[in-house]
Amino acid sequence: MSFGAPELIIVLLIVLLLFGGAKLPKLARSLGEASREFKKGIDDKDKDKDEKTGEGKTTT
Repeated sequence: MSFGAPELIIVLLIVLLLFGGAKLPKLARSLGEASREFKKGIDDKDKDKDEKTGEGKTTT
């Protein structure tokens, strides 16, 4: 099951109808912040794992 352009447009229209034009920027901002925090957590986890195992990046 894959999504093409027509399906994405339909989903965007439904979201616009549900949330309204005024709340969409706030919704997008909160999704962006959540995504950033998730990526930051993953990076921190990788750094902690590298520090515990001694497999950090070395510079020459």
